Amino acid sequence: MKSIYAIIVAAGRGSRFGGDLPKQYTPLGKAVVLTHTVRAFLSHPKIAGVRVLIHPDDRVLYESAVEGLELLAPAFGGKSRQESVFNGLQSVAGFNPDLVLIHDAARPFVSVDVIDRVIEATTSGVGVIPALPVTDTLKREVEGYCADTVDRTSLWRAQTPQGFVFQDIYPAHQQLSGKELTDDAALMEAVGKSVRFVMGHEDNFKITTQDDLVQAQRIMAEMTEFRTGSGFDVHRFCEGDHVTLCGVDVPHSEGLAGHSDADVALHALTDAVLGAIAAGDIGTHFPPTDPQWKGASSDRFLTHACKLVREKGGQVINLDVTIICERPKVGPYRDDMRKRVADICGLDLDRVSVKGTTTEKLGFTGRSEGIAAQAVATVKL
Repeated sequence: MKSIYAIIVAAGRGSRFGGDLPKQYTPLGKAVVLTHTVRAFLSHPKIAGVRVLIHPDDRVLYESAVEGLELLAPAFGGKSRQESVFNGLQSVAGFNPDLVLIHDAARPFVSVDVIDRVIEATTSGVGVIPALPVTDTLKREVEGYCADTVDRTSLWRAQTPQGFVFQDIYPAHQQLSGKELTDDAALMEAVGKSVRFVMGHEDNFKITTQDDLVQAQRIMAEMTEFRTGSGFDVHRFCEGDHVTLCGVDVPHSEGLAGHSDADVALHALTDAVLGAIAAGDIGTHFPPTDPQWKGASSDRFLTHACKLVREKGGQVINLDVTIICERPKVGPYRDDMRKRVADICGLDLDRVSVKGTTTEKLGFTGRSEGIAAQAVATVKL
């Protein structure tokens, strides 16, 4: 299997973009532009490592953008894009890569399919550019007037990542150091190496102006995914003087049996949140056979589940739990329960619902043998 490294160029100042921040650090959805770009390459199974080239003044912005992501240490860019890429190639030379992908940080919507096409074509030993054929009519301008129409038949709009055999692109940069060429494919052309096209994608555009950012925000909104998870739990009554429901101690003539604090409602909510992100169940993360969880407060379980959602770049949107029992009565404690769940998950109160119901004296809950709870969680990713 070939060793493939990605170099993301993020050292530019973005003078055409304007604003207080370089465009790669501009907020986009729940992260910044660079975060989305980096994740696209980190998640690709064929890429061995990702190196980001940054401006020396942007170290704090960079560290915030990639917090929690497993990247190679950043390298500093140069005075031009070409110099920055050369620095990046030097920084990965010690890994002896077979192929290298060079990508603009301001293209956050590069897809797995585009990356795959570039890798597949590059393995044949040529340079590769993802590109789109020009479809608009092109006009040549002279002093503000239309001079003539340009034949667009063989014209393409170049994108990134551009893929190269490392032992081709590195010497090309060394040979043409100091010359100013528009992209890395131009260097390959200048030293007589072949460069071929693969199909790019319209969404893989470069954020250059504020209008581009508006388009990116529109795409990000369309990409938002909502997921739903459900949870169900049961605990039987045992000796005791209270039960814990949604993190609230409710006086009762009996307690609930369980390895932890037996908070049946928080257990159901935890499973619902885990289910929404397909992360197993509460027993997977907190095995009842593990003595460290004996008597543990169940808010730790729900806190962990919400943390996993955030690590995926997601957000818990709504929680709804129904507590099923003949006794004790849930109503007098409902507001306290909602507030406690909201505090655990960092949610507004109006995003948490707690309900109580009975089974009309039917079944084990109807016989007052225990309490059941079922929950639904909605998560935005």
